[in-house]
Parts: sequence; structure tokens; C-alpha cells
Amino acid sequence: MEEMLRVGVVTSPHGVRGEVRVYPTTDDNNRFRDLKEVTADFGKERRTLKIEHVKFFKNMVILKFSGIDSMNDAEALRQKDLLVTRDQAVRLGPDENFIADLIGLTVRTDDGTVLGTMTDVMRTGANDVYCVRTEEGKEILLPAIRDCILKVDPENREMLVHVLDGLLDL
Repeated sequence: MEEMLRVGVVTSPHGVRGEVRVYPTTDDNNRFRDLKEVTADFGKERRTLKIEHVKFFKNMVILKFSGIDSMNDAEALRQKDLLVTRDQAVRLGPDENFIADLIGLTVRTDDGTVLGTMTDVMRTGANDVYCVRTEEGKEILLPAIRDCILKVDPENREMLVHVLDGLLDL
């Protein structure tokens, strides 16, 4: 399982005082109000940034970090992932998982057949849809509903599913 979880991506500076616009990759934008710090991923290195204040603008979060005081400072954060540790992450309810923990799971059917590997989660209005890539390279879309997803076991890197009639007919 991933040690750090992404909560947003810096898209651009916001103004001239070092604020940045962040595209949130979390379900609840208000969670940024509770964060004291985040970790910026620069690829080869990571840097902890202390949050001074949080604002909201449309679907974006505006953050001001300590020590980032100009547009040029903020520009260095463009397209950087903002990460939190698992202990800073929101508490999950029963039958909830972080998307990062689902990617890469081996997906097995209830008859024991390996269906493929979980590659992505599509967010839709009604329910999520799990994308599974078979060994042949075919993509199968499974609705994330109780009738289809029987068990998710991130520790053992497996998911048990029941393939509903018609899902494999295409």
C-alpha cells in the first residue's frame, strides 16, 4: 500500500503573494481546512510545506504556504502533487478504500478465475466503475456495487467479484 496519498495537484500561482491554485483529488475539499501541512512531490525529492491559510474558489482550493511569498516561488510548485501521510488521511467507513490501494489489485471471479488487474477507477454520478485489464489486454468495466464487488482485500492485493450477466459479452 502507498505510504503517501495524493490530495491535490498544484495547477498555477494565484496572485502575486505566493498563493497557489490546487485541483483537489479528494472527495471533500473542506478537508484542506484541517490540514496543517502537506508534502510536495518534486520527483527526486519531497518537501514538507506548512499551510498558512486556505480559501476556496469555484472547484479549486487556494493555499498559501509558509515561505512561498511570491509568484515566482509559487511557480516552482506548478504541477506538483500534494501528498499526506496515511495518519493525516480521512477516516474511511466500512467498505471504503482509497483509490491508490485499489490500483494493481488482482481481480478474481467468484469461481476462482483470474479476471485481470485493476487499473483505474472512473467516478460517475451513480457509482464508481472499476477498470480491469485482462492478460489479453482487454478492458472490462465493473460497477462498484455490492452485487458485483464481493470482497476487497488490499493487504493480500486481491479483489473478489461476481461478473453480472452481460458484462463480458461485448
